Amino acid sequence: MHWYDRNRRVLPWRARPGEVADPYRVWLSEIMLQQTTVTAVVPYYERFLTRFPNVAALACADASDVMAAWAGLGYYARARNLHACAKAVMALGGFPCTIEGLRALPGIGPYTAAAIAAIAFGVPAVPIDGNVERVVSRLYAITTPLPAAKPEIAAAALQLGAEPAAQARPSDFAQALFDLGASLCTPSNPACVLCPLTAGCAARQQSIAVSLPRKAPKAARPRRFGVQFWLTDASGQVLLRQRPPRGLLGGMTELPGTPWRAAPWTLAEALEHAPLTADWADLGAISHVFTHFELQLGVLAARVPTVQAEGFLLPVAELPQAALPSVMRKCVRLALGQ
Repeated sequence: MHWYDRNRRVLPWRARPGEVADPYRVWLSEIMLQQTTVTAVVPYYERFLTRFPNVAALACADASDVMAAWAGLGYYARARNLHACAKAVMALGGFPCTIEGLRALPGIGPYTAAAIAAIAFGVPAVPIDGNVERVVSRLYAITTPLPAAKPEIAAAALQLGAEPAAQARPSDFAQALFDLGASLCTPSNPACVLCPLTAGCAARQQSIAVSLPRKAPKAARPRRFGVQFWLTDASGQVLLRQRPPRGLLGGMTELPGTPWRAAPWTLAEALEHAPLTADWADLGAISHVFTHFELQLGVLAARVPTVQAEGFLLPVAELPQAALPSVMRKCVRLALGQ
């Protein structure tokens, strides 16, 4: 805790010493930080907070505005749950202050509930993210590979959280573990000589810190293929459509296209899914990596005097404000570059 008091990171959602944490800011940051780095999240967080400064503003917002503000952060179910959660919090009259109450809200799982409870409400809990997993597995020399090691790590974290300093300052203790993993106990080249826990670190004593936490070999990501259509009219509008509300990229805006499948598409097969008959030009392809698969999308382009097809038209100049996920923005950049 002495180390944290001297070295704590300054983050836009973090209360300064002596301030009371804002549950809305803590919750928003924790949802954004799922599967995403602090560096990537900060600009999105600041723009989102400007647009929706409190939970009431977010709850009253149109779903399309929320999705547009989220566009580019990925894992879009988070944005849908974020909006639903804001409405639930308003119905309750505020955020619950217990782990159980937080768990009952949309989009809040065990880790997020523990993090919000500890940081925003001072509940003695040790939320276990990747940083904390690494710190705890090294401190206790837990050599069981992940994910099988998770129960062992959770038990060790519980033991660590029972220390008097952790119990006295639960909010700071949780954030101290986050900062320790992010700044000193890093995946490679950990700064053990600067670490406040080095004297009691079992992995350091056994010279195995760099190898922990161990991970089971990952299976190779399967590949999928698709084709998207860039169709513009004489007035400079492009045809778009909205994806179904559930499933991958649910509710987001996209270029019309084929389904995504395991086998590449021939041109003839792809054109059966074209929004209309036109002189389509092949612009090339883009690649995008999702958590569980890699995607290659070809892009075909055409321009016609008027567009009469399923979907909606948007001026090309307004695309930066559209709720386009990152994979579709890659397709747009390819089309505009050509």
